Amino acid sequence: MAARAIASLTISFGLVAIPVKLYSATEASRTISFNLLHKTCGSRLKQQYLCAKEDIPVSRDEMVKGYEFAKDQYVMFTPEELKALEETGTHAADISEFVPISAIDPVYFDKAYYLAPDKGGAKPYALFAKALRESKRCALGRWATRGKQYIVMIRPVQDGLVMQQLLYANEVRSIKDIDLVTMDVRDAELKLARQLIDQQSSDRFDPSAYTDDVAARIEAAVQKKVEGQEITMAEVPEGGAQIIDLMEALRASLGKKGAASTKASKPQAQTEARKPPKRAEPTAAGTRKSAKK
Repeated sequence: MAARAIASLTISFGLVAIPVKLYSATEASRTISFNLLHKTCGSRLKQQYLCAKEDIPVSRDEMVKGYEFAKDQYVMFTPEELKALEETGTHAADISEFVPISAIDPVYFDKAYYLAPDKGGAKPYALFAKALRESKRCALGRWATRGKQYIVMIRPVQDGLVMQQLLYANEVRSIKDIDLVTMDVRDAELKLARQLIDQQSSDRFDPSAYTDDVAARIEAAVQKKVEGQEITMAEVPEGGAQIIDLMEALRASLGKKGAASTKASKPQAQTEARKPPKRAEPTAAGTRKSAKK
């Protein structure tokens, strides 16, 4: 199924304007989610808000948003006041600078979007992508949408462009905020560690080599439930003996990886895409379907 554009915008740097279409680079629909049900009858539950002071249900038309400036003290804002504070969407990403791609720590990466040329934008799009690729730089700018303003990084990938939404500095914690103990590393330990890294190194990242085993296990359990089967919980195997000595652990790892590499030089092909569980046949209201073995 072909991807559908979710928005249109214009990338502008200098006097050059590139009309592009925006596509989500990720799929939230792939995430497995569960609903809360009433245990006795299986009906879905509805969320209800209660007033903490009066302990009574509150309808949505009686709700307002507030900011807690001190313990249990709030200032309230009307929807009109909040709307006035929002950033006006410009449908444009204004480039402010170009930096080396390696200069941006991936910890700042947020949501990613694919960019494709819109009508009349094929030539400047191709030019912009090639110029970024050859300069090994990415473009930084701002993008306003849905009442908010974002920092965006536009970087080249293969034959196209990706617009990476970035986090602000105050949204990322510093590694200095955690306690790190400085330890001396012996040359022999470093040598073995580097050998282990070299043994497991690849020239490129292949995302298809990694699959979500937990999601597959949940989907299989869901399918069994839909078909009326009982689920048997497997016992968790006990972990192996812990190796305390660092040098011993490194040597053992090198020996294990070396033996594995002689058995298989290439990773197995990606398994067939998982199919969603089949829906159970509808039953009469108020009755529950049971399966007999």
